[in-house]
Amino acid sequence: METLELLIAPLRDGLYAIMMPVSNFIWSYILVYLLLGAGLLFTIMTRGMQFRLFRHMAYVTFTARGAGEGISGFQAFATSMAARVGTGNLAGVALALWIGGPGAIFWMWVTALLGFATAFIESTLAQVYKHRNEDGVFRGGPAYYIERCLGWRWLGALFAVFLVIAYGLAFNAAQSNTIAQGMNGAFGIPNWLTGVVIAILSGFVIYGGLKSVARTAEKIVPAMAIAYLLVALWILVNNLSAVPDMLSLIVMSAFGLGPAVGGAAGYAIKAAMENGVKRGLFSNEAGMGSTPNAAAQATVKHPAAQGLVQSFGVFVDTVVICSCTAVVILLSGVYERLLSESAGDSIEGIQLTQDAMVDHLGSFGEIFIALAILFFAFTSILANFSFSSVNIEYLFRRHAKKAVSVFRVIVLAMVLLGSVAELSVVWDFADLAMGLMATTNLFAILIMGPIAVSVLKDYERQRREGIKEPLFDPAILKRPELVDDDVWPVKEGKEE
Repeated sequence: METLELLIAPLRDGLYAIMMPVSNFIWSYILVYLLLGAGLLFTIMTRGMQFRLFRHMAYVTFTARGAGEGISGFQAFATSMAARVGTGNLAGVALALWIGGPGAIFWMWVTALLGFATAFIESTLAQVYKHRNEDGVFRGGPAYYIERCLGWRWLGALFAVFLVIAYGLAFNAAQSNTIAQGMNGAFGIPNWLTGVVIAILSGFVIYGGLKSVARTAEKIVPAMAIAYLLVALWILVNNLSAVPDMLSLIVMSAFGLGPAVGGAAGYAIKAAMENGVKRGLFSNEAGMGSTPNAAAQATVKHPAAQGLVQSFGVFVDTVVICSCTAVVILLSGVYERLLSESAGDSIEGIQLTQDAMVDHLGSFGEIFIALAILFFAFTSILANFSFSSVNIEYLFRRHAKKAVSVFRVIVLAMVLLGSVAELSVVWDFADLAMGLMATTNLFAILIMGPIAVSVLKDYERQRREGIKEPLFDPAILKRPELVDDDVWPVKEGKEE
C-alpha cells in the first residue's frame, strides 16, 4: 500500500499543480463575472422575464403533463431538478457558508435571480434545435445547438467532453461521496457498503434508459423537496425572533461588513461573492449547460414553454432549497461555535449541515439529513447519467448504443470509487470541469441569445392574442432550415 502511495503521490501532486491554478483563474477572473454579466444581459434582453412571467412559470411547470410515448414537460423538469437538488444544496451551501461567510448566501440569491433568464435562454435553444431519437425521446442540449446553429462541431464536441467528465465522472463521485458520509455519520454504515448499494440501485434505473430516469425523478423529486421545505419552515417558525438578525448578517456580510470567517481577515467581498456564485451555479446550474440536456427531452408545443419551466427550477433549487439549508445552519448555534473554536480549519460540508439539524431536532436531525442526502444525491446520480449519455451519443454517433453501454459501467464504477474517495479531491476536480463547461456554454449562448428572445416574443404574442397554449412555427426564425422539420414543422402556407 505504501509503495502504491509513493507511485501515485507524484502524479497527484503534478495534476494538482496544473489543475488548481487553471481552476482558480477561471473561477476568480472569468466565470464569476461572465455568469453575472450574462444573466444581467439576458434579463435586459428578455425585459425582466423572471419578474414579469413568474406566476406563469409556476403555472406552466405544474400543468406540463402528458407526452404520449415521450417525456412530458414536468418529467423533464423533475429530471433537471434531480440534478440540481443534490450535494450543492446541503454540503455545498455549508461549505460556501464556512469559506465565504453568510454573505455567500446573498450572492447565491443574486446568482439565482439572474440565472432565471440564463436558464430560459439555454433551455429554449435546446428545445428549438433538438432532434427525435429512434427510442421516441428527443435529444438536444448545448453540444447540439452549438453545432447546428453555429456550425462548430469541434466546440460542441469540446463541451460534450467537459460535461461527460463533470457529470459522468466527477459529480457522480461527489454525490456518492456525500451519501456515504451521511450514512456513515448517522448509522455507522461503512462507506464502501453504501457505495455498493447505491451502485446497484442506480444500475436498476439507468439500464432502463432516459424514460426510466424521468419516471423515477418524477416520483422522488417532488416528495423529497416538499419534506425538506416543511422541516426548514418548522425550524424557521420556531426561531422567528432570530430571523431579522440572520437576514441582516447575510446582507451585511455580502459587502464585507461582518466578523471574521474561517480564519480569513474579515468577510471579504471577493470570498463571499466567489463562493456564493460558485456554489449557486453548482446548485441551480443556470448557464452551465447541463439542464438544457433535460429540457430538450420534453414533448411540448412551444420551446419557450419548457424554457419557462426550467427557469422556474432555478427558483425552487436556490431560492427555496438552498435557503432552507442556510436557515437551518445560521439559526443553530453550531455555526458560531465552530467559528469561534475552529476558525481556519477545514470542514466537511455535510457534517456541518447534519450538526446544525441535530441542534434543532436532536438525534432525529442527523437521521433526517442522512435520508435527505440519500434521496437528493441518488436522484442526482440518475440525472447526471441522463445528461452524460446524451453527450456520449453526440460524441459517438455511429456507435451510440455501444458507447452508452460502456459508459453505464463507467458511471457505476465512479459511484463505487466516489464513496471512498477524499472529498476535497473530488470537489476540486468537479470545480475545474464545471468551470470549463460553463465557460464554453456561456460563450455560445451569448452569441445565440437573440434567437431565444425572438422565440419568447412569439410565445408572448400568441398569449396576448388569447391562445392558451401557443404553437411554435420555425418560420419566425431567420434560418428555419436549421430546425428539424419532423420536430417543428413549418405551418402550411408559410413555407418558402
